[in-house]
Amino acid sequence: MLRRIVYILLMAALSLSFMSCNVKARLRKADKQYEQGEYYSASELYRKNQRRIPMKNKSWRAEVNFKMGECYRIMNNHQRAVRTYTSAIRYKYPDSTVYLNLAKSLHGCGRYKDAAKRYEEYLKWKPYDVEALNGLSAMDSIAEWKKVKSRYKVTAAKEFNSRRNSDFCPMLVGDGSNIYITSNRENKTNRRTSAITGVTNNDVYTARKNNSGKWEELKPVEGAVNSAEDEGVTSFTTDGKTMYFTRCEDDNVAGQILQSQRAGGEWAEPTLVNLFADSTVTVGHPAISPDGTMLYFASDAPGGYGGKDLWMSTLEDGKWTVPENLGASINTSGDEVFPYVRADGTLFFSSDGLPGYGGLDIFMATRDSLGLWKVENMREPINSYEDDFGITFEGSSGNGYFSSNRKQRKFIDRIYRVELPPLVYAIEGLVTDFEGEPLGESTIRLVGDNGDIVKIRSQKNGSYRINLSRDVRYVMMASHRGYLNSSYKLETNDLTDSKIYENNFVLASVNKSVKMDNIFYEFAKWTLTPDSEEGLNELIKMLNDNPNITIEISAHTDMVGSDVANRILSQKRAQSVVDYLIAAGIDKERVTPVGYGETMPVVVDDAVEKQYDFLKTGDVLTPEFIETLPEEQQEVCNQLNRRTEFKVLKTTYNLY
Repeated sequence: MLRRIVYILLMAALSLSFMSCNVKARLRKADKQYEQGEYYSASELYRKNQRRIPMKNKSWRAEVNFKMGECYRIMNNHQRAVRTYTSAIRYKYPDSTVYLNLAKSLHGCGRYKDAAKRYEEYLKWKPYDVEALNGLSAMDSIAEWKKVKSRYKVTAAKEFNSRRNSDFCPMLVGDGSNIYITSNRENKTNRRTSAITGVTNNDVYTARKNNSGKWEELKPVEGAVNSAEDEGVTSFTTDGKTMYFTRCEDDNVAGQILQSQRAGGEWAEPTLVNLFADSTVTVGHPAISPDGTMLYFASDAPGGYGGKDLWMSTLEDGKWTVPENLGASINTSGDEVFPYVRADGTLFFSSDGLPGYGGLDIFMATRDSLGLWKVENMREPINSYEDDFGITFEGSSGNGYFSSNRKQRKFIDRIYRVELPPLVYAIEGLVTDFEGEPLGESTIRLVGDNGDIVKIRSQKNGSYRINLSRDVRYVMMASHRGYLNSSYKLETNDLTDSKIYENNFVLASVNKSVKMDNIFYEFAKWTLTPDSEEGLNELIKMLNDNPNITIEISAHTDMVGSDVANRILSQKRAQSVVDYLIAAGIDKERVTPVGYGETMPVVVDDAVEKQYDFLKTGDVLTPEFIETLPEEQQEVCNQLNRRTEFKVLKTTYNLY
């Protein structure tokens, strides 16, 4: 019996020893794949074996979890990266880099508060680390960016997106009627699975617009560009006859840039673009300048700032010069990738090291008069907290396409359409009389200090619309036969977005009295209240807009009180208005005050009938009529009778 127990214990020990050796062998294989950049294969081996590491060996567990996190982060699976980095910290991983990369993955998940905390933890070890400082700075920048609304509009480009595969890095060619994209949708050449990504290798596809402006079906490019290896990220000379693209071979992790010429309807056998003497240096993501003399690309070449940097080489005498790093204004210790150059020299690229929303953000870079780069984040909706990259535009317009893995559970890439609506400045409104009736066929004139002169007529419903220019001072005037003119001033300064101004012109009739609803007096007195200022200033403006008219200012009372007292009160109220106008600079000969007391009761018109259903058009609000009404309705009628009006007396003042 004792012999049997000893035998069982011995076999168990041998089994544990064998398992331990087996785990070590598998993790050594995973380490080799990790070092070669085969991140998908490495992550799978780490995941399947990390739980078999003895609990007492915490340092080993910490290292494996950190490497697993690195694999997931590089493959853009930030949620898994967060979990594994957190485990590495729990097992006391000794390198402070784990805090930086955990912060970056939290950033890539949109968990900004948690990311800020981890950036701060990392900065305790390395207080001057640019990437961490940029990440922390982004937390404040994001809040500021949200305050400024972007003019760009983004929608999914469904015509280019397959159901289960990645489609990315669109590239418009020539006049924008041809497009090339990179995709791992299955075809005859790309059935090999990449050890780096764990998905089918990519090929280059193309589509044309038909005569109706619709995109035709995407098809693999014809010729020798596509192979069993991983191809994509294209760039073209302006004439569309030369293609630069990236190829990665499974047995050579270092990417290469190749060049192919279009011969007839197909692309010829590509040739290698020699940029660095060291063939192990990874190069990719080519972007040829419009004139074909400068090649921008991404590389991990020595002498950079860390990660992948953007470089540039110039074509001289048929050969590419020694590449030049684009410098610290653009490159960081993170990755700067996917460059694209517009005809005006503007450089677009993606970075996860510059302040951004998380993952890769798209940036725009322009050179100033000294040749220094000015870099701007393109903000939402182009950027998100996930990866946004590979942008292209239709010529000089703001319309184009880009790629992103936003809102994709399986981390596949999608192509999105981006549009920049044109800036629109205009003024619109209605021309009506004081009773709200539209005045169709009114004349509206507009004069700007930039020389703009516009004359239009309002529509039958009184509406109008006039386009404007930016940074201009305008004066407008509306007129209609039988009505007084009305002016309006505006300035279109400091505009950063489209704006539609609104102004309704209300014209006073020359032939009948006009009630002023916003002239008020103290109770039983003739003193004007502060609430009258707006109405009085409108009256001054009307007189200035129509310098050849004279008017009568009339005040009216209700039936309460004696006739004599009401006449005196109304006369003094009319005089108060006239005094205000004269004090404001109106010639006293143009304004005549008259107090009518209760002698001119209101005659109900259509507008009053619409407002009070117990009154009918044509009713005269005399004391006899009012006394037949209920008390509440009597007060309404008294309020209507208590009014200040004006009417035009002459339209030829100072003309002769």
